Parts: sequence; C-alpha cells; structure tokens
Amino acid sequence: MKARIIVIDDDAVACEFLQEVLQRDGYDVSSFTSASAALKQNLADYDLLMSDIRMPGMDGLQLLDEIQKQWPNLPVILMTAYGSLETTMEAIRLGAWDYISKPFSPEDCRALVKKVLEVRELRKHRSSEPLEAAEEAKLIGSSPVMVEFYKQIARVADSPASVLIEGESGTGKELTARSLHSMSSRRQKPFVVVHCGAIPDNLLESELFGYEKGSFTGADHQHVGLIESAGGGTIFLDEITEMSTALQSKLLRFMQDGEVRRIGGHDVRHVAVRVVAAANKNIDEEVAAGRFRLDLLYRFIVRLLIPPLRERRSDIPLLIETMLKKLGYPDVRVSPEAMETLMGYDWPGNVRELENVLRQT
Repeated sequence: MKARIIVIDDDAVACEFLQEVLQRDGYDVSSFTSASAALKQNLADYDLLMSDIRMPGMDGLQLLDEIQKQWPNLPVILMTAYGSLETTMEAIRLGAWDYISKPFSPEDCRALVKKVLEVRELRKHRSSEPLEAAEEAKLIGSSPVMVEFYKQIARVADSPASVLIEGESGTGKELTARSLHSMSSRRQKPFVVVHCGAIPDNLLESELFGYEKGSFTGADHQHVGLIESAGGGTIFLDEITEMSTALQSKLLRFMQDGEVRRIGGHDVRHVAVRVVAAANKNIDEEVAAGRFRLDLLYRFIVRLLIPPLRERRSDIPLLIETMLKKLGYPDVRVSPEAMETLMGYDWPGNVRELENVLRQT
C-alpha cells in the first residue's frame, strides 16, 4: 500500500511542484495552501505531513503544535526558505521529525521523505512507549520529570540534528547519548565515545581527524580518525567544553560540511555521522568567557538537560534496588529509616555518587 502524504504551503506553485515530485515516486499526495484547510482533514489517514514554516494565518510551528496534540504519531517535515536557526531548533523541540531548507532539489526531497517513512515503519514494529528510552540506555526512573525527559529523547532520537547534552556531573550524560543512538536508525552502526577532557589537545586533533604517515614526528603509519571510524553512526564528544577554541574551529567546519581531511593529507572525505556532545560546564558561561565558540554552540540544534537526582527523589528507591542487583546483592533491602535519610540528601554527585555510596557500604 502506497504511503499517503499531505503537503502544505501557501505558495500554490511550490505545492504543485512537491506533489508532482512525490507522485512520481508512487506516493498518494494531497496538497493544501493553508494549515487551517489541512486541519479539516482526518490526518490520522496520512503517513507523513510536509509543511512550510512561514505562512499567513496559522504558521508551521503553530500547526506542528496542534498536530502534536491531536496526531502525535504523525511524522512532520518542516520546510523553510528563511534558514532561521532559532526557528529550526524550536521545530525540533516541538516534535518535528526533520526539516529541509528551500530551495531543495527533488533528489534531496525524495531522499528525506524515504528516510522518514522508513523510520516510521521501523517504529511501528517496535515499542512506542517513551520509557523505551530508559530500557535502551539503562536510564532508571519513573518520576514525572524523568518520563518527560524520556519523551524528549524519543522525540529527537531519529532526527539528524546534532545534540548537546547538559547536566550536572553524575547525571548520566553518556547513557543519554547511548539512548539517542540505540533508538535511532543508526543503532546498527558504530557508537564512538571520545573523552575530550582525558586527551591532551595536541593529540585530540589527530585522534578525531586522523593523520597520514609521515605527517609529524612519530607518525610512522596511517591513522584513521575517530570521526571516520564512526561513519554512519554516532560520535559522542564527552566534556566538549575542554576542547581548545582552535580545535573547536576545526570541529565546526566538519559539522558544517561533513568533510574530513586527515592531518598531513590532501584528500577530503565525506563522513555521514551524527554528532552528540556533553558539556561538563555551564556552556553559556563558557561562551560568555570566550572559551567556547558561539557559532559551534549554534550547530547543536537540540539541547537536552538531564534533571539532577535531587529533582527526582522518588526515583531513589528504584535506583537503589537496581544498583544492588547490579552489585550482586538482589536480596538486600534498605530499612525505611535509612531510605528516608538517603532520600533527604541532596546528592551533589547525583546517580554516580549514590552508586559509590552503595559500593562502599
């Protein structure tokens, strides 16, 4: 059965163009020149919606908000000719599956539609519960704040947008990155972790981008960089705020054009990889202090903030039970008095501190 697609653009010529392009690929396409007209349809009958962002009356973001309320499982691709980074970020946060900038070629449009429909089909055969994120990444918690966080993860997991994960030490930033990867269509591809703070900056560049034999003293062989090694998958840059501004510039260029040139080399290689990073410091303060590039921060379309343990104290009993099983003490129980003490503590080191306390005990 061919997929049904609804197209919305106040430009009738653009609507006709898209309809023709997609119908050539065998899709059943309906088009409308206003969001209000499209909303009169039963959108549950459609497999994909494509809408312009800037339209008179109800714009694309308002439409997206309404769709999330009534048809939350309907994939939405937003189109824009204005290239507003802030608007794009808001669209992803509101639940858009993807976006495409005008003008775009028929080939780019077809490829994006095909990808989104494939992901939708994949999700239909998997659990659609947002708590799947917790299971995938071994994130633990059922408090309202964590359930909402799982929903955020599920919403952006299959987006190509780069993600910045923020949160206090010990909250589970790497686990969150693994969850994003394992819930995405990239999950069969590599997940490569780079601990930026643990590698001297002069070595970090060669580790990320690779080098050719003879490019510097000691380079007695060719070395494929970690970005290339993560091709098709996800590269996770932990503690990205420890990266020098010079190396940030090189990372920015890669995130802009997707191309890698090894140190000492001339060949340029295109690498399709999703960049996920974690900040161990307040990144807005780092930008203000000139230690982190604002233009690089803007390349991270999605920012996820992990709640600290003190804001989800109701998860502590479940965390303790899970950790005791992991440590080999499944039958050990914590007394009500001890549990009250543990739940009353603020846990500045978060989940990691809680686990260390249990290990020591």
